[in-house]
Amino acid sequence: MKVVIIDDAQMNVTLLQHVVRKLPDCESVCFTDPVAALEWCLVNEPDLVLVDYMMPILSGTELVERFRVCHPDVPVLMITANHETALRHEALKIGVTDFLTKPIDNIEFLARAKNMLALRSSHKKLANHAAWLADEVRKATETIVAQERETILQLKSSFITSIKVFSTLLEMRGGNLAGHSRRVADLARRIALKLQLDGKLAEEIFVAGLLHEIGKVGFADELLNTPVAMMTKQQLEAYRQHTTRAEQLLFPLENLRGAAEIISAQLERFDGTGYPQRLLEQHIPIGARILALASDFDNLQIGALTQRRLGPDEARTVILQSRGKRYDPEVVAAFVEELHGISREDSEQERTGEIAVSASELLIGMVLSRDLTTPSGVLMLSADHTLDERLIRKIMAFERSGGMKLSAYIRLDRRI
Repeated sequence: MKVVIIDDAQMNVTLLQHVVRKLPDCESVCFTDPVAALEWCLVNEPDLVLVDYMMPILSGTELVERFRVCHPDVPVLMITANHETALRHEALKIGVTDFLTKPIDNIEFLARAKNMLALRSSHKKLANHAAWLADEVRKATETIVAQERETILQLKSSFITSIKVFSTLLEMRGGNLAGHSRRVADLARRIALKLQLDGKLAEEIFVAGLLHEIGKVGFADELLNTPVAMMTKQQLEAYRQHTTRAEQLLFPLENLRGAAEIISAQLERFDGTGYPQRLLEQHIPIGARILALASDFDNLQIGALTQRRLGPDEARTVILQSRGKRYDPEVVAAFVEELHGISREDSEQERTGEIAVSASELLIGMVLSRDLTTPSGVLMLSADHTLDERLIRKIMAFERSGGMKLSAYIRLDRRI
C-alpha cells in the first residue's frame, strides 16, 4: 500500500518515512513541495496521505480540499502544531480524516495509521467485489437471452441469494443486526405489493432492503453501535453519509442502479426536512418512502434508533405518530394493513401452504418455503431450495456442532 508523505521540511519527511517503514506492506512516496505532491496524487491513488498543516504556497487544508475532488475515500492524516479547535473543525469539513499533534508519538502514529490502512483495505476489497459482481452480472445477462424461462428464474434466484449472503456478511459485526436486512426487505416488498406496485419495482425495493446498510461497511464499531438518537452532531453527520456512499458503491452495477437510487433517498422525510436533498412528498421515490418505514420499524425493535428497544406495538405507534412527517401517509396505511395480514397469516400457516419441521424430519426432495436461518439470523439456505441428501446431512451437522435447534418451513405442495 502507498503512503504519501507531504511536509516542506525534509527532516520531518525523513522522520515520517522512517516510521512508515514499520507499517507492514507499505511503501512511502515523499514530497517537500505540496504542489508537486498534489499533481502526483491527482494522477495516482494513494492509500494514506500524511500532510503537514503549515506549508508555503499551498497549505495542508488547501491541498486536502483539492485532493478530495478525485479521492473522496482515501484517508488523510493531518499533522499540526496548532491546537485550535476551529482549525480542526475546518479541516474535518473539507475531508481530513484525523489529526496528529507535533511532536509525533510513534506508537500513536502507528496505531492510527494501521486503523486507517485497514479501513482503506476494506474499501478496496468492497470495490473489487463490486467490480467482480458487475462482471458476473454482465456475463449472465449475455447468456440469459437464449435460455429458457426456468433457467432465467434459477439465475435470478441465485443472484438474490448472493445478495442475501452478502447482506448477512455486513450484519456480522453487530449481534443485534442479524437478520435485520432480510426482515426489512421482506416487509418493504409486502408493502410495495399492498400498494399494487409492479413486480419489477417491488423486486427492486426488496433488493434495496437487503443492501440498505451497505454504506455502513466502513463505520467504526462505536458509531455502528450507537443508537441514532444518542449520536453526537459529528457522529450524525458521518452516519448520514452512508446512503450516498451506498449509491456510489452500487452504481457500477447496472442491475442494481434502481435499488441504489432507493437506498440513497431512504433518509429523506415526507415533510421535506430529510437528508441529503430535502425532497418533499412525491418527489421522494416511492421505493425510498417504503424502505424508510420498513427500516425504521425494525430498527426501533433492535435498538438502532433509540436507546431502548421497543416492542412491535410500540414501534407501530411511533410510525403512526410520524405519519405525514417522516412517512408517507399512504405507505403507513399499507403498512398497517399488511401488519394485520401478517398476523393473520402466521396463525394459519398450515392452511396457507407450508409446515414447520425439525432438522431430523427433513426428507430428500422437500422444498423450502422460507429462508432457512440460524436462531441468530444467519442465512443458511434461501427459500425455494430443493433439499438433497448432502444438504440434509450438512444441516444436521450444523445443528449438532452449533448446539442449536433448526426448523425449516416446507412447501406442502412439494413434499415427498
